This record gives sequence, C-alpha cells and structure tokens, in this order.
Amino acid sequence: MQANIVTRALGLIVASGLLASCAATGTLISAPEVRLTDVEVTSLDFSGQTFRLGFDVSNPNPFPLPVKQIRYGVRLDGQQFAAGETAGNFVVPANGDGEFAISVELDLLKSAPQLLYTVHDGVRRAIPYALEGSLGVDIPFAKPLRFETNGEIRVLAD
Repeated sequence: MQANIVTRALGLIVASGLLASCAATGTLISAPEVRLTDVEVTSLDFSGQTFRLGFDVSNPNPFPLPVKQIRYGVRLDGQQFAAGETAGNFVVPANGDGEFAISVELDLLKSAPQLLYTVHDGVRRAIPYALEGSLGVDIPFAKPLRFETNGEIRVLAD
C-alpha cells in the first residue's frame, strides 16, 4: 500500500514537471522577424487583381524553424490590403534567413476604390506598410510565433 502511494506521488511529480516544461516551451522560442519585401501586381483586369506578396524571415534561434502555417495581415498606407491564412512548407535555418511568397486575389474595383489609388500610387513612390501575423511551427508544444513589422514598400507592376 505504501509503495502504491509513493509510486503515485512520483508519477504526479514527473507529470507536473513535464507540464511545466511544456508550458515553458513557448517562451523558449524567440519570435522571428518577418519583413514585407515585394508587392507585385501579377494580373490586373476588371474582374479582379492578383498580387504576389514576398516576405523575408530572420530566425534568431539556434535551431531551425519548420513553418507549417502562416497567418498574415497587410496594411498599405493605413488601409487594410490583404489578410488570411495559408499553409507553409519551408524551414528557416538556425540563426539564418528564409523567404516565402503568397499569392493574393482581390477585387479592388468593387471593394476598395481608395485602396486601388494607394496601390497605383505605390508604383510611383514608396508607401508605408504594416505587417502582422504569426508563423505556426512544427515544434511540439510550440505556440504560433507572432510577428509585427512596419516599413515602406513600392508596388511592382508587370
């Protein structure tokens, strides 16, 4: 009977230690820096517009980050431009850099005429952008890694 109690107590101690280490895992991973590098018009007509958004990722961690999911929100000149979620299938090397691109289809003529002007203006001059989101990584017990960046970008037209 006494051995049973000791076994249960040891089991609870080990389980508590495992839970504490799992909870701490999210804080052991430093968030990467993600920058918007390209906004390129790949298709433009009256039924919709397609843009290619290019991103750079810098991993400050001493281990690779296998990215499996990307959530993003992009504002151009203070206006919501694109937001969404997509699968990721790339690895950012330890203490290194990587890149990825997302294709976005919009109908700026119907939904945001002012944003269409902003995009057109972005071809002629750099416009401010705000980027926020998270990267879901394929690391056990790791929470999505949040990122937030501001900068300026020019819109590239084909």
